[in-house]
Formats: sequence, C-alpha cells, structure tokens
Amino acid sequence: MQLVLIPAGEFMMGNAESDNELKKAFPGYEAERIEKLSDERPVHKVRITRPFYMGAHEVTIRQFKQFVADANFKVESERDGTGGWGYNPKINYFEGRKPEYSWRNPGFKQLDSHPVVNITWQDAVDFCQWLSRKEGKTYRLPTEAEWEYACRASTATRYSTGSDPESLVDGANLYDASTKKVFMQWEKFAVTRNDGFEFTAPVGSFRPNRFGLYDMHGNVWEWCSDWYDENYFGKSPIDDPQGPKSGELKVRRGGSWHSWPLYVRSSFRNWNSPETRYVLLGFRIAMNAAND
Repeated sequence: MQLVLIPAGEFMMGNAESDNELKKAFPGYEAERIEKLSDERPVHKVRITRPFYMGAHEVTIRQFKQFVADANFKVESERDGTGGWGYNPKINYFEGRKPEYSWRNPGFKQLDSHPVVNITWQDAVDFCQWLSRKEGKTYRLPTEAEWEYACRASTATRYSTGSDPESLVDGANLYDASTKKVFMQWEKFAVTRNDGFEFTAPVGSFRPNRFGLYDMHGNVWEWCSDWYDENYFGKSPIDDPQGPKSGELKVRRGGSWHSWPLYVRSSFRNWNSPETRYVLLGFRIAMNAAND
C-alpha cells in the first residue's frame, strides 16, 4: 500500500465559523442543517506529537480482495446474513439491508481501483490487523484528530483547496453535475463542474492535498478509530486525542461522492453505528511510525 509520512505538528481542530457565517456561505441550505453543526465546536488546539503514516488512498477493492482471499475472511454483512446497502436503478435510490448487496456489489459498477464500500467498522479493523500480521507493523484506523490534521494539511480553510466549494473542482469527487444526473432531487446543492463520475471514482483520480493524500474530501466516507461524542471537542486533550473511552457510534469523516459541499468540509463530523455497512462508506489506513 502506498503510504505517506505525516509530520508531527499542531493545528486548530474544528469549525471557527458561526452559524450566520455558514448560512451566508451556503444560502441554499435549510437553517436547521447549519444549526446541527455545533459538534464541530469549540475550535481547539491539537498537537500530533509523533509522525505517523497514512494511506495515500482509500483502501481499494483490489486490496480488500487480497485480504479476503488470504485470510479466508467473510465480512460482517456475510456473517450475519443481512447483507449491505445498494443502489437500485429501478427506484433510483438506495435500499438495504439486502443479502444481494455487499462490498462485491453496491448496485453500481466498480473496478478494482475503486474504493471498497459496504464495510463495517469491524471489517476495517480486521483488515488492519491482518495487514499488521502480514508485515510485522502496526496498521490501524486513524484517530479523528489525525484524520482532520492530515486532511487540512496545514490549511485553515473549509477545504484543503480553499473555502469556495468550486475550489474542489480538481480535488474531490462529490455531488456535482455528473451525480446530479442520477439524483436530480438535490440538484440545488450540486457544484457546477462535471467530473464524469456518477458514483465512486478510482482512487487518486483527483489532485492530492499538500501532504500527498488523495480523496480526503469526497469519494467515500472513511471510518476513524474514535467513538463519537458530540461534546468531545470541549473536553478533548491537547496532545494526541484518542476520542471517548466508550460510546455507541463511531466517527466517520470526509464525505462521499454523494455528499454536498457543506458535508465535505475538513471540520465536518459524522458518525454511524459500528455495524453500519453502506454504499458511501469505506476506510483509509494509518500506520505507526517505526519507533512506536
């Protein structure tokens, strides 16, 4: 897997903009969507005290296939028999859980170079543990703080590309003119460009950020290691926060090919139950540096 060394450093984590500022910046959104973003506050200093490695790309179908074959692994949706979610063109929407949908079949065409989806949090952890055994290194999911630090890549704007959603033109696969052709019901939220990808895109199809990481905005949501707590930012430690010690939901970050610009901001927080498997949800790995 292609890894990028992320240097130690500090940054201001969270969203510094007020609700009124965001309402002006995203005028087409209902007020309640903006007002639900309070879990991104307060903005607080975070120090990442040790360098770490992060996957340059989201884990691909090809890489996940290697894991499944080598470990004789069945994902959670196969073990529990309920399946995953998928896109049904007959109803032009998502449906699930259904046994016919899985990481092998999300209802739309994917190549081996596309990011794997329909992966639960435990599936992602199991992949990291398998890779750790194979290589004798410590692979894991990134913490939420590591994820935002890596996504920002020394920027303080809404996106690593700037604050204008149109700045994502070459940097992200999100809800744009191509996706709008399939999901017309949300067309007012689309950015104007057409990237040619109605669903997921092969990893690395867009420009990387300053750290050399691809698809940190859009393509698929990415699991983090942390439990979710909407009030965590008010009590988070400065150095290497690991998230709450327990919880019911796990953090996911980054947005997807189906996400609107408000939801692919560097600071946006989202969550799912650990057993969630969905067409928009995959993962990216982190690896401890050699000294850890």
